[in-house]
Order: sequence, then C-alpha cells, then structure tokens
Amino acid sequence: MNSTFFSQFLMITNVLTLVSIVILIGLFFITKKLSKKVNFTKLMIISTLLGIGLGVVIQYIARFPKDPSTIKWLTEVDKWYGLIGYGFMDILKMLVVPIVFVSIIRVIMNLKEGEDINKLTSRTIIMLLGTTAVAAIIGIIIGNLFKLGAGQQVAVASGEMKEITPVVDTLRSLLPSNPVKAMADANIVAVVIFATFIGLAIKRLNKKYSDLIKPFVDLIEAFYKIIVSVSITVIKFMPYAVIALMANTIVGRGISSIFGVIDFIVALYVSVFIMFIIHLIIISLNGINPIKYIKNVSKPLILAFTSRSSVGTLPVTIEALTDNVKVDEGIASFVTSLGSNMGMNGCAGIYPALMAVTIANMSGTHMDFSFYAMLIIVVTISSLGIAGIPGTAAMAVSVVISGMGMGAYFPLAGGILAIDPILDMGRTMLNVNGSMASAVTVANSFNKIDKKGI
Repeated sequence: MNSTFFSQFLMITNVLTLVSIVILIGLFFITKKLSKKVNFTKLMIISTLLGIGLGVVIQYIARFPKDPSTIKWLTEVDKWYGLIGYGFMDILKMLVVPIVFVSIIRVIMNLKEGEDINKLTSRTIIMLLGTTAVAAIIGIIIGNLFKLGAGQQVAVASGEMKEITPVVDTLRSLLPSNPVKAMADANIVAVVIFATFIGLAIKRLNKKYSDLIKPFVDLIEAFYKIIVSVSITVIKFMPYAVIALMANTIVGRGISSIFGVIDFIVALYVSVFIMFIIHLIIISLNGINPIKYIKNVSKPLILAFTSRSSVGTLPVTIEALTDNVKVDEGIASFVTSLGSNMGMNGCAGIYPALMAVTIANMSGTHMDFSFYAMLIIVVTISSLGIAGIPGTAAMAVSVVISGMGMGAYFPLAGGILAIDPILDMGRTMLNVNGSMASAVTVANSFNKIDKKGI
C-alpha cells in the first residue's frame, strides 16, 4: 500500500494502521453498550482509561520508539485518531462564540435594578488574576524544592523564542474593532465586550421602547434555548472523543520522551495538585461541599484534561456550573468566558513560573527576592489575553522569560516543550477549575448560587 492514494490521500500504508482504527471503533461499541449501564461521569472515567490503554498498546506494538514521528504507521494512526478527537473539539468550538455572545447579552439585559455590571467585571478579574498570582507563587516554591534545572549544563537545545507582543498591544487586541472578525478569531474577550454593549443598550432602551425591542429580546431568549439544546446533543458524544484524544496524545508523543524531563513533569503535577486543593478551599469557603463539587464538575474537568482546550471545554463548563453547581447561568457564562482567555492558573500561572526557575538555574541566573517578586508580577500581567487553546502556554512562557531578561536562554526549554501535551493536560484542567472556582465565588458574592439545590 505504497501508492500515492494510500500514502498521501487515505493515509493507510500499513495493516497496523487499519487494525488500530478497527480497535478504536470496537472501543466505541463497548462505550455505547456501557452508556446504557453506567452514569456519564463513570463513563468518562472509563473512556479515559480505555484511551490510555489503547495508546500504550499501540506504543508497545511499535516497541516504544523514542520519536514516534519517524514511524509512518504511527503518524497515520495519530492522524486518524485526531479526526475523531480534535474533530469533536472543533464542533465544541463551533458553539463557543454563539453561547458566549448570547449568554452575556442575556445576563446583562436581565440584570435587576441595583445590580452593577462594573462590580461583576471587577470581581471576576480580581478572582482570575488573584488566583493566577497564587499559582505563580506555588510554581516558584515547587520549582525551588525540586531544584529544577540545577546542575544541568547550558547547552544548545531545540526551541525558538516566540514573537513577544507588548502588553499595550495585547490589551488593545482584546478590543472588538471588528466584531465579526473577533467572532471568527474566537477572541472571547472581544466578543464579551461587544455583547456587553448590546446588553447594556437593551437594558437602557427597555425603559422607553420595551414594545419595540421585545422581538429582539425574545429572539435572544429563544436562541439561547436552541444553542443550549445543541450543546447537550454534542456533549453526548464526549466519551468517544475522550478515548481518541487520550490515545492520540500517547501515540503521537511516545512514552520514552517522558523520562528525560520526569522531574519537571512531577513538579508540575504536584503544583497542579496543590493549586487544585486551594481551589477546593475557595469552594468550601463559599459554603459548598468540595467533594460534591468535584462530582458535579467532573465532566468539564475530564474533557479539559483530555482535550487540552479551555475554550473548547467552555460549553461543558457553563453547563456543569449552571445545572449541577446551581450557579446563575449569566454569571457562569460571564466569568468562565473571561477565564478562558485570562488568568489561567495552569498555563499562565504555574507553568511559566516553573519554566522561569528551571531556565534561571540552567543559565546560572541569580534568584533573589526581587527576582521572585518581579516574576509574580510578570506572570500575572502576561496572563491577560492568553488564548485557552492547546499550545498557547508556550506564548505565556515566552512573554515571562523575555520579561525576566532571560530571552536568550529560551532554547534551553526545548526538551520540556517537546512533551508539552503531557504537561498541558493537567494545566488545562487547572485552568478550567480555576475559572469555575472564580465563578462560584463571584456568584456567591451576588447571592446568585442556589446552595440548597446542590
């Protein structure tokens, strides 16, 4: 099967590729059978384990290669599995802009007298950036405890410095100069700003022209119901996508690539665990049982872990907060929408802090109190406008490393960047949980959470 048709168009040149696809389809049938016997949460966990098992089996058949990209049939399997996994994420992303746009308009136009959009915005930003600063502190502490990069010689490594954008330009890019382009680019902050202006206009005009604008208000309410219904339909396919996503990560990256930077991996996941506990403490301070909370939000957490996309997980995140945690749907939409583009605790908090400590140790950069204070400030500011999609954590690291004056040493991060998807799973899960904890806190401050219904 070496013809152009099989190798370049169909991308099936080896019987092992075909067998891998058939096995995945077989697991889909098993999942479908299980869906009738177990609840959705258990099914998601089972799907994750099936995906890990499938990925390991395929790696075993390939004899655990150091670089899976050099083996033709593995790249083919990676491509076909990506069709299912990332195809599902594309469909979810299709829903993000309409859900955010309609939800924000709806929450503002339904605000009662005395409720202030300025307070909602300021409390949201304070929570998102505040938790990111805490995440950076945890990253600094854990990085030093693990002595990341210490004793390693400075050597040439693969990796390129990302183009750095000044913070002023970053903030300006968030403004919706072209609302249609903002929607096409999934610039969530710009969409939120545009929707906010529309919502405020409806609320203001409703006093004098309620009859005139009523058709548009009814349209917004109807469209919201429709897009939520579409989301529920799409989410039902999540367990199948999780199997493909999990297997895809292992097949594409391999297991051997993990061992060279195992200390960094362990340090990151320890940091994620500690920050996750802090999130649960925040949840409990808002009067919610943290154990019940985890059970109620397990769906978006598992999807975030396997998909590595905060933005793609957004519809599921809003659904879990609204239906299971009983957060006001408007606040849930508003806070998590901003949280998918700023103040991400994992990708823009812990990760850059750990990388900064690692590169500082590898390059011999002196670290003192002023270094750490500056690092926390740079990490927090750079977390503004970092898109919640796979791979953008590298941009956050670039900004931080450059801001700390260590841009010339960025190539030293090449070995870590090579296994980024493995790191990105835990980071993204923390991003999503951070935005949910912020949503709970903001909702509780407005008394917009039904604790009795949890």
